[in-house]
Amino acid sequence: MSTVTLEQAETQDVDDILERARERTRASGGRYRGALLPDEAWQLLHAHPRARLVDIRSSPEWTLIGSIPGAIQVQWKFYPDWDRNPAFLDELEDHVSSGDYLILLCRSGVRSREAAEWLTREGYDNVFNVLEGFEGDKNADGQRTVAGWKVRGLPWSH
Repeated sequence: MSTVTLEQAETQDVDDILERARERTRASGGRYRGALLPDEAWQLLHAHPRARLVDIRSSPEWTLIGSIPGAIQVQWKFYPDWDRNPAFLDELEDHVSSGDYLILLCRSGVRSREAAEWLTREGYDNVFNVLEGFEGDKNADGQRTVAGWKVRGLPWSH
């Protein structure tokens, strides 16, 4: 009978998360390392020492909608015209190293997928998109209450 240490179990969990994320990306035709569900992103952040959560929403979104404690905040696009931040890479590199696992999060997962693909083309190998984003898609009434980081009860503050 073999026993599994806590460290081995955490490694297995990380490997499982990374494999599921890779499969989702392949299935969707994405060109980045992996697509994570919010809960998986949270687990990876705690289990992998090089994992970094990068909130790429706009400054007004952080202020008005909420933020995630400890997340690196670098705007991918500027509100209200949604022009891309020309200093994005420089600002990001102030906080991360090329070998870090970059877990990107936006409002619904659309901008973060775009940024993940862009960073991959720029030479980053370990880039992940958080599916559903911070608030997820809208419900029939136009409210963002069906999925996402907040709805899943993960840490955030207003």
